[in-house]
This record gives sequence, C-alpha cells and structure tokens, in this order.
Amino acid sequence: MAFLKSDTPLDVLKHLLVIGLCGAALLFGFFFIYLPLTTNHGETIVVPKVTGMRVDNLEDYLDERNLRYFVDDSTYNPTIKPFTVLTQDPAPGERVKEDRKIYISVSMKNPPVIKMPKLVDGSVKNAQMILKSYDLQVGKIEFVPDLAQNSVLKQLVNGKEIAAGAPIAKGTRVDLVVGDGQGNQEFPVPNVVNMPEDEAVTLLVGQGLLKGETFYQAPEEGQQEGTVVKQRPVAAPGSTIRTGQLVDLWIAGKAPLTPVN
Repeated sequence: MAFLKSDTPLDVLKHLLVIGLCGAALLFGFFFIYLPLTTNHGETIVVPKVTGMRVDNLEDYLDERNLRYFVDDSTYNPTIKPFTVLTQDPAPGERVKEDRKIYISVSMKNPPVIKMPKLVDGSVKNAQMILKSYDLQVGKIEFVPDLAQNSVLKQLVNGKEIAAGAPIAKGTRVDLVVGDGQGNQEFPVPNVVNMPEDEAVTLLVGQGLLKGETFYQAPEEGQQEGTVVKQRPVAAPGSTIRTGQLVDLWIAGKAPLTPVN
C-alpha cells in the first residue's frame, strides 16, 4: 500500500503516470480490439450483380454473401417476367460493409390501373400520343363515313365503348373509330357543266360537297370563258357521290393571275 501514498511530489507523478497508462490501454482496447470485433472494421464485400434475378432466389443468394435486400420500388413491363429485379443500389462492383441492404426495384405481376383518358372529339394523331403517354396500346383504327375528318368518334376496348375516367389497366389495347371526312348520305352527282365557276362552286358547297382541283384550258368554239367545261366525277346516269367528297372542275379560259406580295 506504500505505492498508493502520495506524500511527495514523486508519488503524485507516479500516480498520474499510472492513470495515463490505464487510460491509454482502455482507448487502445476499445478502438483496436472491441470495435473491430463488433463492427468488422476494415472488412468490405463487393456488391454482386442482382439485376435480372428473380426475387425468390435473391434472399439465399445475398445471405451467402452477408448482404440483405429491400424492395423500394416496382414497375410494370409486359415484356419482363414478374418479380424480376430491374435496378439495384449500390451498383455491382461497389464495396460495402457486411449486412448492408441492397435497394432494388422489381417488375410487377399485374399492371397498375389508371383512368381512361378522353380521346373522343380530338384528332386521331393526338389520341395516339395520349395513349402512349398513358402506357396504353394503340389498337385498330377504323375509318367510318363522317364529316369530322380524322376526328375520334369512339374509343373501344374489346369491341365495347369505354368512357373517359373508367378504370383501365396499363398496357390495354384501345381501338379508335375515326371520321373519314365524308358523310353517309349518297345522292346523284350534280351536273355543273356550262355553269359559271362561282355558281358551280356555290351549288357544290350547298350540297355538302367540296371543290377539288381547278384546271384551266383554252375555250373551244361556243364555250364562254369562266364556265365549267368538264367535271370529275361526271354527272352520268346512276353515278352517286357522298357528302364531303371532292369535285374537280375544268374551266374555260386562263388561270387568274396570282397577286405578288
């Protein structure tokens, strides 16, 4: 017990030296013995490639490598088998500590359900872009007689109309019924030959027809300039035309000069 006495300054110095050595030993043991044993300090594992693997095979595969996984996202892709790993983080080849989680995204078994967009009354081109943006497939496009040219008249799934806002699974095929710019009504082709051009055009428009191309030719004997000398389709007996169709005209005389801006 004489060592514990501190009657002299030398005894105090001895005590301080012993306390310092004990503290240093404790720090050395904690940082260089205890921590490495409990945290595997300095030991790392190379992250394996798990993309493309099935999730049901992943747990055993990572357990053998002292790693774990966590599914943090899922997406649907009809071309990929369900429960296939699509992405991973950390990436293959990175070094991590044991028991590290690998965050993965997987492909879903069933497609997510969304609301059917409104396509009716819009153009067929716009409808195709909307379907693709919603991850829906463009199905059959059927053109039917209607004056609304290239306008979507109906949106169908499996032959039945589907309303905007109705639930629909991503990847579903949507068929479109589109107007061809012509009506259903058929009637005899009107005869506009020998009529002045402006009157002929007025008659065609009044019957729901459209003026097509205009050709000009030198007038023959007895033909008055500015009158229609020929039309296509011709107004032959039994010939019919539908609303919205074009009628081409041949006019006697020279083409009018186009004003120069």
